[in-house]
Amino acid sequence: MAKAAPAEQLKLLELQGLDAKLKSLAGRRKVLENDPRITDLTDALSVANGELGAAKVAVHDAEAELRRAEADVEQVASRIERDETRLNSGTGLSKDLVALQNDIASLTKRRSDLEDVELEILERLDTLRERQAAQQAIVDDIQGSFGGIRAELDEAIAEIAAEETVVRGQRAAFAEALDAGMLAVYEKTIAKRGVGAARLFHGKSEGSGMMLSPGDLAEVKAAAEDDIVFCPDSGVILVRSAEWN
Repeated sequence: MAKAAPAEQLKLLELQGLDAKLKSLAGRRKVLENDPRITDLTDALSVANGELGAAKVAVHDAEAELRRAEADVEQVASRIERDETRLNSGTGLSKDLVALQNDIASLTKRRSDLEDVELEILERLDTLRERQAAQQAIVDDIQGSFGGIRAELDEAIAEIAAEETVVRGQRAAFAEALDAGMLAVYEKTIAKRGVGAARLFHGKSEGSGMMLSPGDLAEVKAAAEDDIVFCPDSGVILVRSAEWN
């Protein structure tokens, strides 16, 4: 059975207090790192970016359609101008001039139809651009919220990290002065149980929160003062204070 002086064993309660503080800080850090607001905003941003991407594609396609429509109008206008130049020159047979007049009339109708198409595309493009701008505003708003919350969380996590550094330093300095054999037993216990030591007070184990049975109490009573004893329920080291029984 491992041994350590009773006064040395009492120091384990202080060491456990430092470890409990580190555990609490780690828990607080984990809560901050898994803040549901970040998850919600990440999901919302993913959806918003998807919709923004679709809006950009729609605008791009409409702009390409507009360029084709403008090119069609320009092509027809060039043909009309060329035919009108030939017609106004007055050269050629009369039947050719009549054919030019008919062609100009047909092209003029064609240009009017194409300009109507061009106007419809322009109106649709304006609507699509407004939709894209509105979706961009949604993305910007979510990113702004995300950035604000992320900065808030990062600041809180940094404060916890700074406190952890201080507590770890305190623990290292404190542990260095403890009995090496006892410390080894404690470290093995806390690694396995999550808690290394707890007080035995008036027959109650503060490691399990339960009263020890008469038989277990008898075993503890029979142990030497420098014996390291364990809680039969939680498995942690039981530190016996002056009023432990």
